[in-house]
Amino acid sequence: MQGETAAIYCRLSVEDREKGMAESESIQNQKSLLWEYAEKQGWKVYGVYADEDYSGLREDRPAFQQMLEAAKEGRFSIILCKTQSRFTRNAATAERYFHQLFPLWGIRFVTVVDHVDTALRANKKARQINSLVNEWYSEELSENIRAVFRRKMEEGQFLGNYAPYGYLKDPARRHHLIPDGETAPVVEKIYDLYLSGLSCKMIAERLTAEGVLTPTQIKKQRGQDLGRKDWGKWSAGTVRKILQNPVYLGHMAQGKEEKISFKEKKTRELPKDQWIVVENTHEAVIKKEIFAEVGRRMARQRKVRPLEKNSRSSKCKSDL
Repeated sequence: MQGETAAIYCRLSVEDREKGMAESESIQNQKSLLWEYAEKQGWKVYGVYADEDYSGLREDRPAFQQMLEAAKEGRFSIILCKTQSRFTRNAATAERYFHQLFPLWGIRFVTVVDHVDTALRANKKARQINSLVNEWYSEELSENIRAVFRRKMEEGQFLGNYAPYGYLKDPARRHHLIPDGETAPVVEKIYDLYLSGLSCKMIAERLTAEGVLTPTQIKKQRGQDLGRKDWGKWSAGTVRKILQNPVYLGHMAQGKEEKISFKEKKTRELPKDQWIVVENTHEAVIKKEIFAEVGRRMARQRKVRPLEKNSRSSKCKSDL
């Protein structure tokens, strides 16, 4: 219908880029195609919304949410995309908007390439089939990416966004670690303090008192803000993780957690026997004998604590 107002939505994900689709599916390409289509239909363009590096399974895309808010407020009557998958790859999301919320808001959803049009009743089955195919594609793609990542981990390549505390990413080899001159000495100090008899809690208190920046503070200082809360002090848990991490031996330990589902961002921790450990992948910060001694002491302490707890419990019972 001529004279109507449309919002254009474009999306490009990391997966698209990695699969060599940047040229054909680029944001600019989508904008040009959709703008031309809207003009041919005689529709006014209210605005262009675009998200880059966001999966179609996610609903927390910034531009996506802005567009939906404007749609709810009645700022336009049509949402125009290149394909249904650009809008979403989640079948449940498609069902909720196409068949529940959009009719309620008076929104018509149209795509140029796969000819989706919610104004056509006969088009409903095609939309539902598209939704299933798009979701299956995402699941298969997720499994393929996971397999590629696993192979790289088994080759000893570091795949994290940020290097572990004590290390830096090698500028010459992006999947290789090199010791960090600023923080590696702190790691050595933590091991020395533990072997001198200090507990993890005492080490954390000492580092905080001396003004040593925490791993989170170091990342923020370097522009690597992870969005984590910064308490401004070291914790016993952070110290304990450093004392147990085989990365300081020069070994790569990855695959410590996995996604609960290809649709979810949430992850769950995996037991140690499922970790992917590759030895001698980078320069060690801690000597083998020191790491081993720390491990023995921590194991002894773990055994002592239950005994002390049982002893206190028995004493309490005998005093009754």
